[in-house]
Amino acid sequence: MSLLTTGLLLVLLLFLLLLLGVYVGLALLLVGLAGLALFTTAPPGPNVATALWTSTSSWSLAALPLFVWMGEILYRSRLAQELFQGLAPLLGRLPGGLLHMNVVASALFAAVIGSSAATTATVGRFTLPELLRQGYPKALALGSLAGAGTLGFMIPPSIVMIVYGVMAEVSVARLFMAGVVPGLLLTLLFMLTVALLAHRHRKALPRGPSPASREALKGLLSVLPVLFLILLVLGSIYLGVATPTEAAAIGVAGAFLLTVLRREFGLELFRESLLGAVRTTSMIGLILAGAGVLTLAMGFTGIPRALATWAVEAGITPIALVLFLSLVYILLGWFLDGISIVVLTISVILPVVKAIGLDPLWFGVYLVLMVELAQITPPVGFNLFVLQSLSGEDLFRIARYSLPFMGVLLLMVALLVAFPGLATWLPRTMTGG
Repeated sequence: MSLLTTGLLLVLLLFLLLLLGVYVGLALLLVGLAGLALFTTAPPGPNVATALWTSTSSWSLAALPLFVWMGEILYRSRLAQELFQGLAPLLGRLPGGLLHMNVVASALFAAVIGSSAATTATVGRFTLPELLRQGYPKALALGSLAGAGTLGFMIPPSIVMIVYGVMAEVSVARLFMAGVVPGLLLTLLFMLTVALLAHRHRKALPRGPSPASREALKGLLSVLPVLFLILLVLGSIYLGVATPTEAAAIGVAGAFLLTVLRREFGLELFRESLLGAVRTTSMIGLILAGAGVLTLAMGFTGIPRALATWAVEAGITPIALVLFLSLVYILLGWFLDGISIVVLTISVILPVVKAIGLDPLWFGVYLVLMVELAQITPPVGFNLFVLQSLSGEDLFRIARYSLPFMGVLLLMVALLVAFPGLATWLPRTMTGG
């Protein structure tokens, strides 16, 4: 049987299992088992055991539950509400007013939560009711939050970057730094989009008094504890003082300290945040375990190696590959969540990426952008589900509201292709990592 036929059969089996409602991690594991048993001579038993252990025992993965726990702690605090009150006097002066709150608050929480859906939920709990109460158009409020919530995967610490780094054997610390400049630029592009949309719908926006300078200064001071925690975590990684795992532990301690200083710490917060972190980490661990088995099966069948050889011999250019992969990832975003997209494709795509000379570090940032796009692509965009639960609005209508921000993400992909230094410059300046 040809490699093309083998690959198509495995893909069809995977989608059949997903359509039947099988968990993504189990579906990946079953497809990997089928690949080993039916299309290779390798004994499945010992090879699967080795793959399960190898895919879940990497030291870099130790940072994952800690960063998730840090996000769970802050998600359950009143920090988002106080940030809204503190940032409102600052952002109220900008074109678009408090709509910028969705973007700025998402960028800040992205730097302490690491998850797109969790960032959207945390910010949306407080911004949406207030924006709608003050009379901001629902389309602008929901669309800007859907788009801005995707920053949770680009601005470090990022769960997707940890997963990619482990699977692609790329330094997680350098991946984090690679996401800083694109994350900040994406934040500015989102704010510019909000300002342009606000100008277009300026007659529908509420008009309020300009905040006093004293209120703006007070708002700035309220943001300082979060900024300090962000700089503490990312600064320790950048300077080589701490590994991502050690920085994550510092982040958990800092998050607990913030709750203590704000008199929010209690047994209930500790228990709920810990259980939330365990649930999320277990879900990701199952997906990684299944992906490890599938990766092993792909290696034995020789499909990734054959694709890499074909790409080199066919003279595929990096730009042509990026264009093709962008279409593939957009299609996958219709059916799969971000982490599943990464673990499903990386074992097949990465050998091709390396063969034609693309930097795996740069490709990690590109892949995160495509995963961000999947977060707001119906019918399974996670951010859309979060906003649907918060607002009761129709999911496809929310997707329509977020179309301008999908365009911004595609523009960012183009900028990243044109200026790869956006992703690779800061990691080159790191001390260690």
